[in-house]
Amino acid sequence: MDQFRWLLRASRWARRPPSTSRVILVLVVIAICLGIAGIDRFVGLPDWMHQDRTDRVRVVR
Repeated sequence: MDQFRWLLRASRWARRPPSTSRVILVLVVIAICLGIAGIDRFVGLPDWMHQDRTDRVRVVR
């Protein structure tokens, strides 16, 4: 997106900010994601929660 579009979006957001419940919802989702990442980093997750790594085939253009 170009800068003009971002400015229009920001002005619309300043005129009509999101509701309190939406802000709380976004903060809860971010907290859950950070919690899972923290547990994975410091404690570790069980094997069933990790994705299987497969070798990717590189396409040479």
